[in-house]
Amino acid sequence: MNRADVFRYEGLDVDEDTLVGHYELDGRHFTERVVFENVASLRRPELHALAHLWYLVAGLSYYKAGAARHVDLGDEPAGPHARALLDAALRDGLGEFSFRNELPLDDVVIRGGTDAVTYETDVTPTRVLIPFGGGIDSVVTVNELAHLERSLFIVSPSTGRFAPLEATAAVTGLEVVRATRHLDPQILRGDDNFFNGHVPVTAMVTTLAALAALASGHGAVAMSNEHSASAPNLRWRGRDINHQWSKSWAAEVLIAAAVAERVGPAFVVASYLRDRSELWVAQRFAAARAYHYVFRSCNRAFAQRPGDRAAQWCGVCDKCLFIDLILAPFIERDALRDIFGAEPLSDPRLDPSLRSLIGLGLEHKPFECVGDPDESAVALRFVSQLPEWHDVGRLGELARLTARDRAFDELLRPLGVSRVPAHWLR
Repeated sequence: MNRADVFRYEGLDVDEDTLVGHYELDGRHFTERVVFENVASLRRPELHALAHLWYLVAGLSYYKAGAARHVDLGDEPAGPHARALLDAALRDGLGEFSFRNELPLDDVVIRGGTDAVTYETDVTPTRVLIPFGGGIDSVVTVNELAHLERSLFIVSPSTGRFAPLEATAAVTGLEVVRATRHLDPQILRGDDNFFNGHVPVTAMVTTLAALAALASGHGAVAMSNEHSASAPNLRWRGRDINHQWSKSWAAEVLIAAAVAERVGPAFVVASYLRDRSELWVAQRFAAARAYHYVFRSCNRAFAQRPGDRAAQWCGVCDKCLFIDLILAPFIERDALRDIFGAEPLSDPRLDPSLRSLIGLGLEHKPFECVGDPDESAVALRFVSQLPEWHDVGRLGELARLTARDRAFDELLRPLGVSRVPAHWLR
């Protein structure tokens, strides 16, 4: 399949509550529309500035169809930080896409664009908007920031809202600010001439959340990206390939700088969980019993087409297995089985997946939002020693094969750097 020559940014329309982005790939036009709920008018200049930042990153959903060698920004406002974000989102955010398609993007040239204008904004720092996906990470962020004034930000597809996400959000009792993405039907439908693959969705959600926050009177966006999101899956052609790149520390720093370039440094974009492990998050979630029977982290519940959405945990995918593994140290086995309606950890058919999660697989860590192999190995060693799991002898056999570089208690303490402001902490 041949690559395209030029991908162009054709312009962004901003209405009271709607964004419409126009793109062109070698003469083929694409349009994406985003409709907001519970926001004030988007016509203010500082909101325009953030909308254009989203527009730059969102273009990658359409760029990937042809993987063009040239990107023409046209008259798009793109300061140095926005350019740095777009460049990294294209090369690193599309890293998995490049790897799977055996399509290096090192030769891509980005040209055009105009200078960006900074609009200094007055914000209320204690009003925080929390992007909410219905999994254990965003639930923990909501609970840990209970001393602040919080609202949820949910991105819904045009095909209808996700039932488990909405049910989990309802448990919080918080107001929801919503954006509904209407992707171009050509992308949803697909085409034999299109390249396909993973795009940096979280970067798109984060920039949309910044716009939604400022348009609804919030002074910050609190993401829920853990320390392990920065760990790559593999290295290919001299570049780290990370399925979770747009949840990584590197992406957070780039996004925050690009947002500040548009609206000043007073508005905060940071991940509350940045210096926390998946095990720390699981420990906190285990205490949040109100969510145990409504949350869902199985990706099969979040298919674009409603008819393809699973009505319960599938119990066999990498994500189901990982969530079962990290919750097992903190939630009793019988209760976990009731939550999942299955028991992934005791299913011998999933041994290849479990080996990949803990770093013993023949291939790399799964291309999923899962912890790094060290974390998973530590969790498995702990679980294999629990009396209630002794009948599953395979767990102990696999645990004994893992390196003992990390201790369980170590992963329950802060890890690495964080940009979390002091007033978020209690």
